[in-house]
Amino acid sequence: MPQIKEEDKHRINRNIRVPKVRLVGDNIEQVGIYTTVEALKMAEDLELDLVEISPSADPPVAKIIDYRKFLYDQKKKQKELAAKAVKVVVKEIRFGPNTDEHDYDFKKKHALKFLEEGFKIKAFVFFRGRSIVFKDKGEILLLQLAQDVEDVGKVESLPKLEGKRMIMMLAPKAIKKKK
Repeated sequence: MPQIKEEDKHRINRNIRVPKVRLVGDNIEQVGIYTTVEALKMAEDLELDLVEISPSADPPVAKIIDYRKFLYDQKKKQKELAAKAVKVVVKEIRFGPNTDEHDYDFKKKHALKFLEEGFKIKAFVFFRGRSIVFKDKGEILLLQLAQDVEDVGKVESLPKLEGKRMIMMLAPKAIKKKK
């Protein structure tokens, strides 16, 4: 599939193939429907570009703007949105089906710390060789973890077996801002 260039997202100037356009924008005297030739002439007089903003409208909506500046502003807005987006980090905690009490407590303490810091947790029991016969022990272990951390975290997905792993997802109840 060919990749679409930034410039190909909008039709500009002579690439606009419709007979009439609805012209909008700040730099025109009167908003309204014009022939494409008239709109192009107006854009050339202002030394700007005629850009088709909404091609699906009837007639298509066009704007007289500096196209390079328009693309630059769009990229800038996208970067700002990406910077503001919350990045979800998933921490993994691994158990065996026969995990001892001390090891379980140690990993539970880490799970609580991760949840308090706002991270999601992927807790899993890894079955090696014939230990797959202890599926019920693995499920009990994961459900016990969910019960022990229920005051700071909630179960996003219950334990389910995927190949040699039984996986359960936990999420924090209230996400705290990281410094």
